[in-house]
Formats: sequence, structure tokens, C-alpha cells
Amino acid sequence: MAGQVGTSGPHTFLFTDLVGFTALAAARGDEHAADVALAFYARVRRLLAAHGADEVKTIGDALMLRTDEACHGIELGIRIVDELAAVPGFPAVRVGIHSGPAVARGGDWYGTTVNVAARLCAAAGGGEVLVSEATHRSAGRLPTVAFGERRLHWLKNVTEPVAARVASRRPLGGWREQPVSALRRAGSGLLRRTFGGRTAQPSAGVPRSGRAGGMAAPC
Repeated sequence: MAGQVGTSGPHTFLFTDLVGFTALAAARGDEHAADVALAFYARVRRLLAAHGADEVKTIGDALMLRTDEACHGIELGIRIVDELAAVPGFPAVRVGIHSGPAVARGGDWYGTTVNVAARLCAAAGGGEVLVSEATHRSAGRLPTVAFGERRLHWLKNVTEPVAARVASRRPLGGWREQPVSALRRAGSGLLRRTFGGRTAQPSAGVPRSGRAGGMAAPC
């Protein structure tokens, strides 16, 4: 990917991290916190191929992911939150998703689209998948996904407010989009932080371009 410019069509970027990770490290120690982060990475990586997603890198306790299709990104974000919520005692997980153009350099991705996705993750509460309006529009109708109310978010170092919605799995038998603010998990009030000050670590053993194996079903 080095030297290439990823400008063909919109990309969808996901950032996902563990809510309260700094407090966890302070309470349980660095060794335990590192084990939790590695377990988080492993569980997320197992989901990527089914959703046509690439792992770009890890950043502290967070992962940066990319997919070609907005619908796949939303489905993946919900799957990450739901599967980790089912693990007893595991910290709450949050996801931010945004779609648009981006530039590839040296195995990484750059641009406003990437920055907004990261900031949406920081703005999300525990157990939330915060999807930008751009991604929501690009994804089209998703029968298995419920979207909450459209809200404007003033994000750090982003000059204009970004419209976004919380996405969740639609209850069986439900077809009407409905607000999901009442379904936010109890962890939503825990520590919220930005991605500033973290050291980005390249992902070991995961392709920087192309799929991590397998293909996603059409949206």
C-alpha cells in the first residue's frame, strides 16, 4: 500500500476501543490491562473476514478498521459491541464509523474521514455504535439494523458539527426505525477519552491491504 493513494470510491472506517481502559489499568495493573486488550483484538479479528473488513492498526486499546461497504461497516460495528457484551466481566466496547475519501500512505490511512471516525468513537458511550449520517446514507436500508435519532456532535478538532445516529440490532419482528437512546448500556457514563497521546502500533500478521481472508456477503 505504500505510495498508493486510496481515492477510488468512499471508504468506511471504524474505530473501536474499550471504555474505562485507563481506569482498568490503574485498578488491576498493566499486565491485566494488556491481557484484556489482546483478548479484545483477537475477538474483533475473528469477525473481520465475514464483513469484508481490513485491520489497519492497533492504537493502545483501540483498533482501526476499514471496509469498502458502509453496510458491512455498520454490521461489523454492531457485531463487535454485541459479542463483547456477551463476555462476562469484559469492559464495555464502543465504535465510531464514518465514510468518505481517504489517502493511503505507508500502510496507513489519512484524512478527514479517518479523523471523524476516531472522534465519533470517542463521543460514543459504552455499548454504542455511533454512525455518521454519511455512512447511514451510504449504507441504504438495513432491515436488521435500528437507527436512533439524528443528532449533531461537536467533535474535537473538527470545524463543523457531524450528524450521527446510534445503531443497534433491530429486535426480531421489528421493521420500523426507532430511537435507541433508551437502550444505551450502563457503561455509557464511564470514562470517555480521545485518541490523542497514544502510540500507534502496526498490526502484526494482518494484511494492510486486501481482505483478511474470506468475502463478505452482499449488503
